[in-house]
Amino acid sequence: MGINTLLIANRGEIAVRIIRAARELGIRTVQVHSDADTESLAVRMADKAVNIGPPQAAKSYLNAAAILDAAAKTGADAIHPGYGFFAENAAFADAVAEAGLIFVGPDGNTIRLMGDKATARGVAASAGVPTVPGSDGRVGDPAAARHLVEEIGFPVMIKAAAGGGGRGIRIVTDMAEFDRMTLQARAEAEAAFGDGGIYIEKFVEKARHIEVQVLGDGKDVIHCFERECSLQRRRQKVWEEAPSATLPQKAREEMCMAAVKLASAVNYRGAGTVEFLYDDSTGDFYFIEMNTRIQVEHPVTEFVTGIDLVREMIRVAAGERLRLRQDEVRVHGHAIEVRINAEDPSKDFMPFPGMVETLTVPGGPGVRFDSMLYSGYTIPPFYDSLLGKLIVHDETREAAIERLHRALMEFDVGALKTTKPLFLVLARDGSVRSGAFHTRWLEQWLEVNASRLA
Repeated sequence: MGINTLLIANRGEIAVRIIRAARELGIRTVQVHSDADTESLAVRMADKAVNIGPPQAAKSYLNAAAILDAAAKTGADAIHPGYGFFAENAAFADAVAEAGLIFVGPDGNTIRLMGDKATARGVAASAGVPTVPGSDGRVGDPAAARHLVEEIGFPVMIKAAAGGGGRGIRIVTDMAEFDRMTLQARAEAEAAFGDGGIYIEKFVEKARHIEVQVLGDGKDVIHCFERECSLQRRRQKVWEEAPSATLPQKAREEMCMAAVKLASAVNYRGAGTVEFLYDDSTGDFYFIEMNTRIQVEHPVTEFVTGIDLVREMIRVAAGERLRLRQDEVRVHGHAIEVRINAEDPSKDFMPFPGMVETLTVPGGPGVRFDSMLYSGYTIPPFYDSLLGKLIVHDETREAAIERLHRALMEFDVGALKTTKPLFLVLARDGSVRSGAFHTRWLEQWLEVNASRLA
């Protein structure tokens, strides 16, 4: 293999996940970390650790010069960005390549092309992939924006052209609030991503969020089927499944092939995800964006296909061709992932950093816990609240939900507040169990059921 030493330019559970994959490939690992993460599990696990700055991400995990200097000093051949931070930063991917290192992911040009959501819409349309009615690229002129909205009709979504994670998005239902919401979306996008560009899409009510996992080696692309990601709070996914329980087979096939067409159009290399909205009422689906990185929810796809996506993206980055043909990728059973966050769901999901005094990790058949936790670890208050992901797999969706509930009952972190109570209740909810939900369902459910999470 062309990678001997891999530097992980990330933290938390994804850093631990990458270290494990690299070790199984016989690759030495270097973990960069901030002052706040000196005692992190990833630092403890890696072959070598390098401090790159203070707790603030801008001065450490988003300090490209410090990361590249650490790579040079430790003899790293490659850098894996994980998700978040520099994972979809084209300039960083370019800088890694210019330093003579391997970026584990697509090249800067692909990230640049697909990372700008407005540009990606154009690429999708050119590839024959359905897109949500909306603007052709970024919208700059206010008068033109208002004219477009009048054409496509309300409600509409004002969306940040760069970035993701639900930021820089506004849903507008009438012209009276359109200008104000546009200014808000631009300001939030500028603050979050350093880019205030926006575009406009028709808002599809009661849509499902379906994403297709793809793998490419720069020449060939395959899909690893879809994930259902419709259970969201503030546009952040909290519960993900593979496969989708209610997606018709014809729509599944068309969506998966559309994802392959799009990834092939940009000669995609690495693991990526093509995201769609699916309209239950019409059976139509629309491309919304492509994430040019590994996803938080990748383990559900790994469970149902048996493919180690992180290992595969490292192999491809090292110059290997895809080892699988499309007809060799099959789905077995059903998998569910829930995100365990350090948040108090009884207090509007207020962040809850603190010490992990005790830790009981669930086990048994078909249970996986991807985490950064260990007993005695103090969770720093500077970063995302994600502590880990509880993933289960079983022969059917009904059995997987029962296994999830059992595993959640076993999971314990002492006095630390987490999102566990939310998932215990959802696992017993009739709409969740029947698959009768959409992207706005959970927020509407919380308005009525928040008191049950105490």
